[in-house]
Amino acid sequence: MVVPVEGRFVPACVSLAEVDRRWDALCAANPRYFDGALLHVLGVSRNGHGGVQIHVQECSYRFYAVQTTGLDCLVRPLGVKAVATDGSRVLLGKRSERVAFFPGAWEFVPGGTVEPGALPAEEILRELREEAKIEAAKPPVAIALLFDPHAYTWEVVHQLSIEADALPEIGWEYDEFRMVDPDALDLSIRAALAPVAERMLSIARAVLKRDARGTTPES
Repeated sequence: MVVPVEGRFVPACVSLAEVDRRWDALCAANPRYFDGALLHVLGVSRNGHGGVQIHVQECSYRFYAVQTTGLDCLVRPLGVKAVATDGSRVLLGKRSERVAFFPGAWEFVPGGTVEPGALPAEEILRELREEAKIEAAKPPVAIALLFDPHAYTWEVVHQLSIEADALPEIGWEYDEFRMVDPDALDLSIRAALAPVAERMLSIARAVLKRDARGTTPES
């Protein structure tokens, strides 16, 4: 459960003037940058019923973006990722050289950040449409929560079902898509996995094994 906290998070550990300077440099190098709002995770706790509560507060994207330059603003956005599967394979994408984090790396598709006012399940479906131009065959199911220390994000991981003949379309975020068996990855992909994708391999294997048994995440 995502629990919003009133107010807006502004880091007190950095110079705001330095943040602005670095943000302006990022925007000059990549005009795609846009200073919207994201949800910063204040804390995560178990709810006593097998789930977790994620306490979040709105924050400006610029405080997150400048962390790619080495200025840690202690912003930890709430993100979403998915194991999108056709029952025997999972969807991976090779990140474009134009993205901020891990250009050229392979990762599970889709993924993104949760916007204020939206639910993680809504965001993962939106990201699937935007990143791959395909629709999920079933509603998403949240199956894990993990912290990515490389991207500074908390990620709600979902299971998504897609059709075996779905044809993802290339956009600006990815240069290539592949449906793969996580137990038999091509060596070129295996060597270029993003760190969080490495961690998600075990989740993907568990999802496929569960599908093979005909059970569901709730079973």
